[in-house]
Amino acid sequence: MGSATIRAVDGVSLTVEAGEFIALLGASGSGKSSLLNLLAGLDSPSAGSVIVENQSLSGLSREELAKYRRYTVGMVFQSFNLIPSMTVVENVELPLRFAEVERTKRGALATSALEKVGLSGRLKHRPIELSGGEQQRVAMARALINQPRILLADEPTGNLDSRTGTEVMELIRRLNESLKMTVVLVTHERDLAEKYANRLIFLADGKVVADQPNPARATAGAKP
Repeated sequence: MGSATIRAVDGVSLTVEAGEFIALLGASGSGKSSLLNLLAGLDSPSAGSVIVENQSLSGLSREELAKYRRYTVGMVFQSFNLIPSMTVVENVELPLRFAEVERTKRGALATSALEKVGLSGRLKHRPIELSGGEQQRVAMARALINQPRILLADEPTGNLDSRTGTEVMELIRRLNESLKMTVVLVTHERDLAEKYANRLIFLADGKVVADQPNPARATAGAKP
């Protein structure tokens, strides 16, 4: 910005093991979402590297990055990012179109994904006809339709009431535990992070200021 250099993510170095459930915590502007975008391959680092499953994202071509976002990672956003003109099932089918899955198979796969999040009765509805919690569950189904190994969740409960937010987080926890899916959760709510994540990473001014096992989950019998 002018003569000033603003480092959204500044010298962050961390390793996330397969199957971990980690939370990135920090105030607004601390670099949480920027770090998540780097993990998703949506942004490229100006220095250093992001390595996922032994491959550096910066070394991938545009087509390879698209394939990475299609199959390796699924993303869930605070704002849902559903397409208003499409029905629920069409929104969930969208990643299958990009993956060039046969048209005859898309409907059954999308319906199955929606059944898993409890929305089998909302297939033909449009996003505006759903509650906030239902829209977030549609977004979850869409993120999971290609069975990604990593789920990146950016404030997934930010637009939800506490009860609905708990339902969404319980769904994420079940995916982590049953499918061994790696989960990276961005949140500013420490109580939420301590309830679900096994590891807490605190950011401030783009830097990691603390990286620790979650004592609350360890006490509950979860693996640190």
